[in-house]
Amino acid sequence: METLSLDIQTHHGCEVLSLSFPYNRVLIEEVKKLPEVKWSASKRVWLMPFAPQIIETVKSKLGHMVQIDDSEAQKKASRMQRKEQVRNTYSGKLERYTQWLKSKRYSVNTIKTYTEAVSVFLKYMDGKPVEEITQGDIIRFNNEYILKNGYSASYQNQVVNGLKLFFRTVENRKIEIEDIHRPRRERKLPDILSKEEVKLMLDSTMNLKHRVMLSLIYACGLRAGELISVKLAHIDNDRNLIWVKNAKGKKDRIIPLGGKMPEMIRNYIKAYKPMNYLFEGQNAGLPYSYRSLQLVLKTAVNHAGIKKAVTLHTLRHSYATHLLESGTDLRYIQELLGHNSSKTTEIYTHVSTQNLQRIKSPFDDL
Repeated sequence: METLSLDIQTHHGCEVLSLSFPYNRVLIEEVKKLPEVKWSASKRVWLMPFAPQIIETVKSKLGHMVQIDDSEAQKKASRMQRKEQVRNTYSGKLERYTQWLKSKRYSVNTIKTYTEAVSVFLKYMDGKPVEEITQGDIIRFNNEYILKNGYSASYQNQVVNGLKLFFRTVENRKIEIEDIHRPRRERKLPDILSKEEVKLMLDSTMNLKHRVMLSLIYACGLRAGELISVKLAHIDNDRNLIWVKNAKGKKDRIIPLGGKMPEMIRNYIKAYKPMNYLFEGQNAGLPYSYRSLQLVLKTAVNHAGIKKAVTLHTLRHSYATHLLESGTDLRYIQELLGHNSSKTTEIYTHVSTQNLQRIKSPFDDL
């Protein structure tokens, strides 16, 4: 009796059951009756979409005609089943990790970044039990996935930090990140607009609401997320202050509005009548969207004809640099920006050109 061999292969990214046997016209006609079976000219075998019961289906339909060798298919099916069971535990562990991050009040962005990093890593592990994952697996993932695919140094650090926290909280295991090759942190200086460029950009913004939003970011050195989170109740008109609530690091801070900003805000409120947030989108009572704020800036920069790479954070950098150049103590700037460390604020000493411009080039003496 002829032998029909069953195997499980990957075809066009899907798992399929392959049927191979010596040419037999009668057997071919019976094979064609199997569900969703197709001939693969490239592989020279018959293929069927793989499902848990498909092997038994083939044996029941053809077992009376040929001897069926399903040993290889059964081994692979067993491995696939174990992998699937492990993947199900992945989901549970990832859910526990997400809940732990939420319980510790991590920011929405951090939770998203860390859980996605762990999810990508577990997918790369391809069904290996979490308790069997070693530090060597993480090093291999770092070298063969992150570095090989050219992901950024920032993404690489986020993944390593996310995995370190995952194993410590969910698996109660410590990962020695010192053994994992990590990139040196880039020390790029931020782009800065001159005061003239800031004025040109704001003057070219005709829409009152848009002009007030961009002005407030620059006037108070706000992060974009802080601006769209400002509520009417956070404006202290009596003392000309703005309260920045629950900012980065879960910190509150107070920032003076200066002499011109309070009147701009009053005129804006009178014209637009926001209900809850200072800047609201199309739906009354809900905050303006970050994406829309980005488009506002892009339009303003284009109208002003500024060629620099300007982001919303550029206005915050410009605010800090201009404060430093006007003689404001670095400690006050740190407080106004809400920096935890003075080292973060010290970067503005490297972008300020005021003192550098006083240096006389030896070329001028020639």
